[in-house]
Formats: sequence, C-alpha cells, structure tokens
Amino acid sequence: MVETFEKPILTVDVVPLTLREGRLCVLRAARTAEPFAGRPALIGGYVHVDEDRHLGETARRVLAAKAGLRNLYVEQLSTFSGADRDPRGWSASVAYFSISPAEALGDALTMPGLELAPVESASGMPFDHDHILAAALARLRGKGAYSDLPARFLGPEFTLAELHRVYEIVLGEPLNVDGFRRKAMERDFLEETGDKRREPGANRPSLLYRLKQGYAVFDRRV
Repeated sequence: MVETFEKPILTVDVVPLTLREGRLCVLRAARTAEPFAGRPALIGGYVHVDEDRHLGETARRVLAAKAGLRNLYVEQLSTFSGADRDPRGWSASVAYFSISPAEALGDALTMPGLELAPVESASGMPFDHDHILAAALARLRGKGAYSDLPARFLGPEFTLAELHRVYEIVLGEPLNVDGFRRKAMERDFLEETGDKRREPGANRPSLLYRLKQGYAVFDRRV
C-alpha cells in the first residue's frame, strides 16, 4: 500500500529593494485575491513545475509577470515554512531579494497596485512578510559591510561621494569620508570610467567609477 501525504503550498517571495530620496525602500504589491485581498505584500507567486527549471527562475518569472522587472540583481535569502504562516495550509516560501537603482524599476513605480514604501514603515504585511523583509535587511546590512552589494543601488557610473552615501544608508551609520574612500580603493572593486561629473555645489568635477566585473567580497569591513 502506497501512503499518500498532503502536499505543502510552495511559493517564492521577492523583496525588491531600492533607494529613493535617500531612503531604503521596498516595492510591494496589493494582493488581488484572498487571503488578505487588497493588503500590500511582498511580490510572490507559486512555483510552476511545467516551466520553472529551478526556484531562481521562479523568482525572476514572478518579478517579470507581476512588476515587469527583468535583469535585476537577485539573491536567494532563506526558506520560511510552517503550518501557521498561510491560512490556506502548511506552506513553504523560498525568499529572494533584489537590489537595483530606482531607475531600473521603470514602469513598476506607476503600475496600479504596486507601491514603493520606506522599509521602516512597511510593517503590517500579511503572512510572515514582515519577518522576510527584516531578514532581507539584516542580510543586506551584514553582507553589505564586506562586499560591493550596496553599490548595486547605483547606476552604471557613480562618484565616490555617491558611493559613500549609499553605504551610509545601507549600513545605517556614518562613515568617515576619507577613511571610506581609502578603504574603497584598497578593496579593489572599482575602476575609473575615464569620465567626470560636477556635483551640485562642487568646485571641480569628480571622477566617475563603475564596478569591476563579477562580485566582490572583502576580507575586512569597508
């Protein structure tokens, strides 16, 4: 006799993070169906076993289908599971987070049902989405101090002043300007573009930099 077991609900949830007006923000979607219809939540969806070769593809498909977002930096966060997180039954969600400049979100910022909310005021989401968001922020802040992850909030070219400001926002603490610039150059994850840009109020143009190819992890804190 073959035993049968109830299948759990399997989904992915994505935490799309960006910066707007100097604040860390998350893109959320109003739920269109029960449970919790109308409430803002993380962008998520079911795994499609007939088209998703792996969960990373599910995350990217969901971002494209529900927010028109493609070619973002996406990283797996963790798995959240249990009998109480979804009123429809025992469920597991593999969570991802994405990082991008606000400009990369494009039309998603004006699509009905989507909103960009500062992370500090994004609580009260259904399921365990508050917990997933908190985990994504903890990962970003912890990993961001030892990698080029925060730089991915910037466009393809940026000044050291812009990079410094982004790291301060992500890490949530002030960073000595001269010390940060020295460490950024020592970590060897930047290269000059050959161009310059004059910042508002600056006496002279600033050099523009871009990230080197690949993903940089540091052996010391930035």
